[in-house]
Amino acid sequence: MSDLKARVNMLQSNCSKIIESLKVDKKRIRIAELEGEAAESGFWDKDQQKARAVMQKIGDLKKEVEEAVRVQGEIDLLKELSDTGETLKTKDVVRLEKELNKLKLDTFLSGKHDKKNTIVSIHAGQGGTEAMDWTSMLYRMYLKFAEKRKWKTETIDITSGEEAGIKSVIFQVSGNFAYGYLKGEAGTHRLVRQSPFNADKLRQTSFALVEVMPEFEKVDLPDISLADDDLDWQFFRSSGKGGQNVNKVSTAVRLIHKPTGIVVTAQTQRSQTQNRESALNLLRAKLWLLEKAKAQGERKALKGEYRPASWGTQIRSYVLHPYKMVKDLRTNVEVNDPQKVLDGDLDKFIEAELKLTKIVK
Repeated sequence: MSDLKARVNMLQSNCSKIIESLKVDKKRIRIAELEGEAAESGFWDKDQQKARAVMQKIGDLKKEVEEAVRVQGEIDLLKELSDTGETLKTKDVVRLEKELNKLKLDTFLSGKHDKKNTIVSIHAGQGGTEAMDWTSMLYRMYLKFAEKRKWKTETIDITSGEEAGIKSVIFQVSGNFAYGYLKGEAGTHRLVRQSPFNADKLRQTSFALVEVMPEFEKVDLPDISLADDDLDWQFFRSSGKGGQNVNKVSTAVRLIHKPTGIVVTAQTQRSQTQNRESALNLLRAKLWLLEKAKAQGERKALKGEYRPASWGTQIRSYVLHPYKMVKDLRTNVEVNDPQKVLDGDLDKFIEAELKLTKIVK
């Protein structure tokens, strides 16, 4: 019991520091300011995109404050019970330790764009069909991770492999701090296993490249102009799933930015309008990265330096044969249950990367 009481005392002490770091009082003030702005006459009539951004900001800030207040309240209650001699339950202490650790991680996410939604791209590297199958496994892994966090995901573009798997896929992850949590996943991921595509089941190594970008809307990047004359829009029928209308009507979009030659594609939505919006958001993210790449080290910090998905460039190895292990080569975090990781359990890896990045900064 004395051990549990000591852990509760530590919980309360750490909670006070974390709440201070999260600047909860300043967030309350900011919520009041934004709500005042939203209450002004003609708020929705002036600029609907900006209005939606303000409402999203209010919702995100409220969630952050409510979660911090809830955890602090439960820890304070546990401390009261401890002080009055009530019997403490180990499971309650363990649960609050985990929840406080999640709040602590939020303090590491102080980057300018960490709170934004994110756009994730996965591309098959060396390994042929095996690499394409690996790309589909990674795609599933990130969808599962997002599902565990109750984040919304939406596929923007997907190209299937000839025999199996996926050549490349681009998808959006919507949720508070989505970019902040996933940005460290950028890089080459290496898989080692017995190939299911080889009759002899030989050991096969394959690679896939993960890219992570913040999602931007027009209001986020006033300095980046997308003039109509600079845009070449092309429309075609989708080759993927999406319903009868998607495959019979030219709803898919290919957008070419003439000044830079950047090409983006969006084809999974049911309407051309939705695909156009997705393509514009993806183009903004790529143009923003291009601008930031001019500043030394910026590209590496935000997306990960471009390196071919091959030997010697991986950030994480997933070994399914001859032994079972997933190891991150940056943080040295290692687990012996690859299937659990592939089912979306990435918390250990992401937490370690966030802490390492914080220390380096």
